[in-house]
Amino acid sequence: MDAATMQSAGKYDIETPFDAKRHAICHPGLTLRYTYTQNEIVPLEQLQENLYYMRFTTKESLKRETAETILRQNGWLSGQTETFQSEVLRRSVLLHFEPGEVIYHFGDDLGGIYGLVYGAVAVNTAPPDHGPRLIHLGAVGAWTGEDSFLTRKPRRLELRALTQAWLMHLPLEQMDQMASADPMVVRNFCQDLMDGVDVLIRIIHDLQKPDPDRRIASVLQRMTWNGEQPIPLAQTDIGTMACASRRQVNAALKRFAENGWVKTNYRSISVLNADKLRRFAAEDH
Repeated sequence: MDAATMQSAGKYDIETPFDAKRHAICHPGLTLRYTYTQNEIVPLEQLQENLYYMRFTTKESLKRETAETILRQNGWLSGQTETFQSEVLRRSVLLHFEPGEVIYHFGDDLGGIYGLVYGAVAVNTAPPDHGPRLIHLGAVGAWTGEDSFLTRKPRRLELRALTQAWLMHLPLEQMDQMASADPMVVRNFCQDLMDGVDVLIRIIHDLQKPDPDRRIASVLQRMTWNGEQPIPLAQTDIGTMACASRRQVNAALKRFAENGWVKTNYRSISVLNADKLRRFAAEDH
């Protein structure tokens, strides 16, 4: 029996756009209440009343309360009022993504915003007549996707999970309901937009450095916004972000490693001394 048939039978309440590989349980009271796995769809009446955990058949669970605390203390939401924070989180759903899974594509239809709770997420974009390219890694607490809410135009970014990743999703319908109840919340969402503009300004500034070593150092230092977690990028990815050749990246990483600033592994780089990288990147010559 497919999801549509189950819904018509009155036994299930399923939001079909989500991938059926994902087994997700939304926060109680949310319109988008559903739970399903690759092999089964579970009736809502069988679920416990207090649904504070996302449960997956092959992955560790993340306590929802923990996810909300992370977002309250980091990034855009941490700068908002407690009332606004609670309203966003009450209306949001916590989702899990596998490595390589696309959260949304460049050019996708309208949708809501996503806040990174855990993991590494690639941000890819380009002008409309070019293919998206890697420009940034999302930081824990960063939200994106507000462009659809503000402009009513298709997605201008592509988000892709590089590792196991957890994101909080506030659907567009819920954003519209919040704005209808209180038009002033549009300012809160615009603050998220300006946070993204600040990131883009930093990226442009770093790319204007004439020395490739300093551009590479800037990219690595910028990635430490996610703490001391290894950066899950290959040298070609670093080169794309720093506008440098793979050869230039390889040589720079060797020098940085000799200085004790980084440690390189297969398809990942660990930053050991972000402050030294920052100082080096900031030099004018």
